Amino acid sequence: MGPKALAQVMRQVDTFANDDRLLVGLKVPDDAGVFRLDEGRALVQSVDFFTPVVDDPADFGAIATANALSDIYAMGAEPLTAMNLVAFPQDRLPLSVLSSILSGSAAVLRQAGVALVGGHSIDDPEPKFGLAVTGLVHPDSIITLAGAEPGDRLILTKPIGVGIVTTAMKRDLVSAATVAMVVGVMKTLNAGASKAMRRVGVHAATDITGFGLLGHAAEMAKASGVTLHLEAPRIPIIPGACALAEQGVIPGGTQANLDYLLEKNAVRFPPGYPRSQQLLLADAVTSGGLLIAVAPDRVDRLRHALDAIGAEAHFVGEAGIRRGRTDVSVFSGD
Repeated sequence: MGPKALAQVMRQVDTFANDDRLLVGLKVPDDAGVFRLDEGRALVQSVDFFTPVVDDPADFGAIATANALSDIYAMGAEPLTAMNLVAFPQDRLPLSVLSSILSGSAAVLRQAGVALVGGHSIDDPEPKFGLAVTGLVHPDSIITLAGAEPGDRLILTKPIGVGIVTTAMKRDLVSAATVAMVVGVMKTLNAGASKAMRRVGVHAATDITGFGLLGHAAEMAKASGVTLHLEAPRIPIIPGACALAEQGVIPGGTQANLDYLLEKNAVRFPPGYPRSQQLLLADAVTSGGLLIAVAPDRVDRLRHALDAIGAEAHFVGEAGIRRGRTDVSVFSGD
């Protein structure tokens, strides 16, 4: 669901989140919930599933798994267990397709060192797959999206534009090489980036998924009480995504993301900034990277730590205060 529809629904729900053991819940839209077990341990829980974004069923399973685990990594936690969520049209597709989806998922779980403990399946006209995941973190080591401070540098670990490119894939508008590249981006775990930011010590983090870079950055800005300044020329973009956006190859979720942010005055663009570029920055991502807010005196250490494990480390902006606003401002570099 888009951010506007989801916000409308949740306003009418009593979340009864009054348990003192609930360290991170629905009051702040973070990547996962955190529940304290004792003084040294807290459970981190999340769930994610969606319809296929690629044709190959094993790749679909792998991407869905990397995407679900990303919420745990974004909180600075170690994922421990996972449960499959399966919706499958068994009268329309051979069961071998489902076997391939689950096999692709299992391969990523093994890579992550996560135990598959079960799952649930239903017969559904449209295939969907994802996982409920559980991790563990020390209560004093939780990394939320609410800790960004003025002066923090912003680091992004994966390129954006995934939603636009996967939409183009469905229309046969991209090359096999581009397909392979974007699938590789989506299948890449955020495990190494998570370890790097834990080792260095950062103020805040969130993973970039369905609400796009601007949407998740806006959540960080609001929760942290800061303005995030994004430098558009520095933001990594999947090759070809800019041209596709200019051609109007835009997912519906991306349109909804941008419309909601503009309606809420949560983002500011330079005068005359092209609509296609606005949409690109709001693009609905699947299994994106981490957006990390780190103190200036630790940014080099973080970039070196990310480089050492082969993870991307792109400086994309910084946090600041502008007349008490908590939003995202985009600079074009012109």
